[in-house]
Amino acid sequence: MRKVLTLTLAATATFGLFSAPATATPIDLPKEIYGGAWAAGHVQGMAIDQRKGFMYFSFTNLLVKTDLKGNPVGSVTGFTGHLGDLDFNAQDGRVYGSLEYKAQESFYIAIFDVDRITSMNMDAQTTDVVKTVYLKEVVADYVADMNGDGKFDGNIANTPDHRYGCSGIDGVSFGPEFGKKHGKQKLTVAYGIYSNVDRQDNDHQVLLQYDIQQWRKYEQPLTESAPHTSGPERVDGKYFAYTGNTTYGVQNLEYDEHTGNWMMAVYKGKKPQFPNYSFFMVDGGERPRKGDIVGQPRPEQGDLLTLAPGGLQHDASGVRGWEFTGEYGLISLGGGRYYVSKAGTVTEGGVTKQTGTAQLYRWTGRTPTPFERVG
Repeated sequence: MRKVLTLTLAATATFGLFSAPATATPIDLPKEIYGGAWAAGHVQGMAIDQRKGFMYFSFTNLLVKTDLKGNPVGSVTGFTGHLGDLDFNAQDGRVYGSLEYKAQESFYIAIFDVDRITSMNMDAQTTDVVKTVYLKEVVADYVADMNGDGKFDGNIANTPDHRYGCSGIDGVSFGPEFGKKHGKQKLTVAYGIYSNVDRQDNDHQVLLQYDIQQWRKYEQPLTESAPHTSGPERVDGKYFAYTGNTTYGVQNLEYDEHTGNWMMAVYKGKKPQFPNYSFFMVDGGERPRKGDIVGQPRPEQGDLLTLAPGGLQHDASGVRGWEFTGEYGLISLGGGRYYVSKAGTVTEGGVTKQTGTAQLYRWTGRTPTPFERVG
């Protein structure tokens, strides 16, 4: 009886995750949420608090809070760094995002106390709505002198410096430990990776996992004139997914309970020996395995992740993926439904402004695009 039950459950899971379109309908979620038009950078990511009914949009140097009708509720301004992907942490009710200061060689997780965001143009450094945690592992890889010439070449792609091609960070998401679909929730942070077709050591997506339960002791206010270095000494896991080089790594990272996989939306790579897909998934149920991190200047082993089955298969490289535009924002809503950000521009009063609109999609699992628009 136990064997029969196991097979039945496995078959049901396979059908639900990969073959059948999702049928569950999120309660009270509109098909579109307009994030507004802003004289800022383009939209980088989104997060949602479904219980309280708020959306959060990152516009590179601006965080915007709206209700689910798209009405602005508040905003956080004053960033001179790069605010990227966002995720909502249901355990503490805060929004977490990637924040880069490349000139200062400082990379942070920005943590927004979103209940305090109640008016427009709240300053990130003076209103106590943002705390930051420094990521030492990222800094070490970013500033690595890979050719041993005694100097760091800075924020450029055309250099052998930057270990693994690290350009900083972008994608962030909460989800279980890799290989444990019901494991402990951790914060996963994805590297940005420079586009460089002339080196061989930049063909992996690099993902760090952190247990953030003790992070409040590291949290410091954002002070751009004197960047702090308060953060964990080490990561809880460092993982490598072989996709081929992409342009600035994982732009949007999202753990999806419906498929049990980690979704990675990217700007396409340019190496001709790779398929250069725009969307990849890491198999969330497959345990990381020790293996060679191919292409490194010196032989190196690490924890390797497995790309999820399905989609397009490039036999020459072994890379699997899909074609989908989730690089400007991607949220898994549960039940096989997702918000995907559409970026755009408008001109108002002679000023070009950036727009972001959350559009509702459902999972189909089809190839080459595994989502379809709702409505």
